[in-house]
Amino acid sequence: MILRRLFEVLFDSGVIVVATSNRQPDDLYKNGLQRSNFLPFIGILKQHCAVVHLNSGVDYRQMVLATAGDVYLTPNTTEANRKLISSFNASGGQASSVPRTLEFLGRKLHIEKTCDRSAFFTFADLCAQPLSAVDYLEICKNFDFIFIQDIPHMTLASRTEARRFITLVDTLYDLKVKVVCSAEVPAQELFRPDVESTHHHELMDDLGIVKNTANAQASIFTGEEEVFAFERTISRLVEMQSQAYRETKSRATTVV
Repeated sequence: MILRRLFEVLFDSGVIVVATSNRQPDDLYKNGLQRSNFLPFIGILKQHCAVVHLNSGVDYRQMVLATAGDVYLTPNTTEANRKLISSFNASGGQASSVPRTLEFLGRKLHIEKTCDRSAFFTFADLCAQPLSAVDYLEICKNFDFIFIQDIPHMTLASRTEARRFITLVDTLYDLKVKVVCSAEVPAQELFRPDVESTHHHELMDDLGIVKNTANAQASIFTGEEEVFAFERTISRLVEMQSQAYRETKSRATTVV
């Protein structure tokens, strides 16, 4: 694999490598397809690097914080969405809601409802469309407040949408953009991979993988990677509800 060859050259050349990872070496590419081809790299990594564990066991984002009020509305009832729309309308002061089209990198991204530095989306607008981190970054450059309506409970059947949502939250959080949203369930319950889908079985059939074999436990079928990534997403969503986060100045205007 490319990663193995890269690090072998670095180590053979006497380069000192300092790296961070969300996983300890033995868990890298855990349950990945044909992981046996990756295992020799783990041995090489542990041979040349001292592993330092920095996990304190405490998620400081989820410690008790003063909340900023109605910023994560659940369940997404008619009343919750009424509050969401009311908050959006209030965010623009006296300005009226207007559509706006962002043009960047030869692309156009149409937003139906904007008001000064605020933008209103449905979950489908942001995560059921072929958007990427580049699109989310452009949104953050133009808006300080993002309102998201109807975030659903996600399963393996909506893995693609879940992946986009993870990227969206990462981008919003890194740039300290403020978010107000309505969701079907609390943040801790947004992604549950234990519901199998027809697509799940069709993919296994297409790849010739038999159920209950080692390859059938690959993360592409179990959703383990999404579960792992979603832990960070949940943590960030919780922090984004805090008063301290709401008072942090947006970094989006400094992005080139």
